[in-house]
Amino acid sequence: MQAQIRLGRIFGIEIGLHYSWLIIAVLIATSLAGHFSEAYPDWATTIIWTTAIMTALLFFAAIIVHELSHAAIARLRGLPVRSITLFALGGVAQIGKEAADAKTEFWMGIVGPLTSALIGALCLGIAWTLGWTFAGEPATPVTAMLVWLGYINFGLAIFNMVPGFPMDGGRVLRGVIWWITGNAAKATRAAAATGQVIAYGFIFLGIFRFFGGAGFSGLWIAFIGWFLLSAAHTSTAQAEVIETFRGVRVADLMTRDCTQVDGNTNLQTFVHEFLLRTGRRCFLVAEKGKFTGLITLNEVKEIPHARWPFTTVYDVMVPLERLRTVTPETPVAEALEILGRENIHQLPVVSNGHLEGMISRDQIMNQLLTRAELKM
Repeated sequence: MQAQIRLGRIFGIEIGLHYSWLIIAVLIATSLAGHFSEAYPDWATTIIWTTAIMTALLFFAAIIVHELSHAAIARLRGLPVRSITLFALGGVAQIGKEAADAKTEFWMGIVGPLTSALIGALCLGIAWTLGWTFAGEPATPVTAMLVWLGYINFGLAIFNMVPGFPMDGGRVLRGVIWWITGNAAKATRAAAATGQVIAYGFIFLGIFRFFGGAGFSGLWIAFIGWFLLSAAHTSTAQAEVIETFRGVRVADLMTRDCTQVDGNTNLQTFVHEFLLRTGRRCFLVAEKGKFTGLITLNEVKEIPHARWPFTTVYDVMVPLERLRTVTPETPVAEALEILGRENIHQLPVVSNGHLEGMISRDQIMNQLLTRAELKM
């Protein structure tokens, strides 16, 4: 889930918005405006819309805090956190690695719902100190906003504890099963299977409610079910990949005969003598016999054809210091995770400052298909 709109950083973590967030933000604001206009017909239109917009913004702020709690536990347990993205169904923290043990998985899962419940209790507590009672209706825009935020955050905590992976409750379930069985892959499959059952339940409930007259709310429930089903399938596939490559190192798959090209070669020659003739897409760049960078088809595509004869490989290559590298001992599953996270196709394999070879996404995928056919 990549962010298209970047808002800034909190504690070094980039906060962004997916385009789908704009849709749900408008829906929440308009539905709140409708609710407040019905509940408080004596309020002015400006007060209604101001309260609705502020409530929606504070709700999304609460979701960011929810995701930051996941990020805090991840960092405490040594896992890198790249960003938090808000989208149509809430938020997602992009954590660089999977949990290494059951305890980490459990606490990373449960801290989010606990944080939402705490925010809900805090909002209702402030509303109570301002004169609101649990039996009565909020009397002012501020208390109305706080009460809605209190109840919705409690609802968010309960919803996230649904035991379907990869939701928070599913992660808690996975952590518990992992702790009992000692097998991370088995725990993931069990939690993902539970998630699929729950997802189908959401889909059937949403369809039933839609044809029962619930309209958009029924379709929304079905959409949530479809999203959970897709996420559960993806989680299962990831678990299978990790299990397939358990114990396999980058050194076992990497290519050692890396083709080199002189950095002073112009792009016209490089395209015809290297790219087209060999069929490869990635080459090491050498200058005075020393590896200095990497050039791929992507770098060449950025240069107009007319400039190829006057542009050298050295001009467009990705310098060595900007390259993401791995070592021969890096697990293949981790290398694949890096390739996906960085959106790149190959990684140089470096040991003690010396280039050992290259590992590519294609190599890993071909190995995965071969092992699947051999039922390994």
